[in-house]
Amino acid sequence: METPNLPEIHDYLIELAFKAGDIINNALPETSGTGAKKNSADLVTEYDRAVETMISTSLQTKYPNYSFHGEETYDPSKPLTDAPTFIVDPIDGTINFIHSFPFACVSLGFAVNRIPVVGVVYNPSTKTLYSAIKGQGAFVNRTTQLPLRGSNVEPLTGLSNALVAIEWGSDRSGGNFDTKVKTFEKLARSRDDGGAMVRSFRSLGSAALNLCAVAEGTVDLYWEGGCWAWDVCAGWVILSEAGGRMVGGNKGEWEATLDGRKYLAVRGSPGGVGQEEIVKEFWGYIQGEMVY
Repeated sequence: METPNLPEIHDYLIELAFKAGDIINNALPETSGTGAKKNSADLVTEYDRAVETMISTSLQTKYPNYSFHGEETYDPSKPLTDAPTFIVDPIDGTINFIHSFPFACVSLGFAVNRIPVVGVVYNPSTKTLYSAIKGQGAFVNRTTQLPLRGSNVEPLTGLSNALVAIEWGSDRSGGNFDTKVKTFEKLARSRDDGGAMVRSFRSLGSAALNLCAVAEGTVDLYWEGGCWAWDVCAGWVILSEAGGRMVGGNKGEWEATLDGRKYLAVRGSPGGVGQEEIVKEFWGYIQGEMVY
């Protein structure tokens, strides 16, 4: 098989992201056209399916030798492999999309040997495009290099000075949910009461956009369990190329895997100062273990 032309793939994914954005912006999402996969917090619309069909058809026509791994056509009997693979979430943030909350995006990733190497994330509501190629930096709207503060990025100085992205997820019962809720409480609680007292939490409702916020440096960390490869593939490249780091969501998991479903993303810090320390500090407040 030929060596993938990453710049060409990057540019083509941007073309598809803009086409998908037009579909999303012209959509009229209604709850009557919405179906639940598991419950009222795990939804899919006709537009999720339409966008993925457009993207998968286009990619399979242009790159017939590469695999495709998409949210709406996911088959559990066909797991992610080491083959060059497009990993796609047609609308990441479907609940936001249904409510017209302007934080839904198209997330288009490409991985080789299960390592993300190209990422494109496009929010059509704000017309914000994040993109990256492994080894070539990360950019917003193709011109501004990430992180946004450039050489003026402040070093990480611990959780008490951190803005942390979290999500409740669609699984609202069981051990994983208990671990999340107890950890959120521990992170928020005052230090005098045994907590980390992080500055605050943010929930954008989209794993891809949370990762891009960490990449651009407007959020310090993002902790998640339960999302999938299509939620994180594109954002992972953007984060890494912006100087950030992805590790596992459980204590001691220094090597995160693309389909591991548990992640802790940390923004870039000058010379990497503080990254390892804040990871260890965060892990110290996790109340239990997430198992997916």
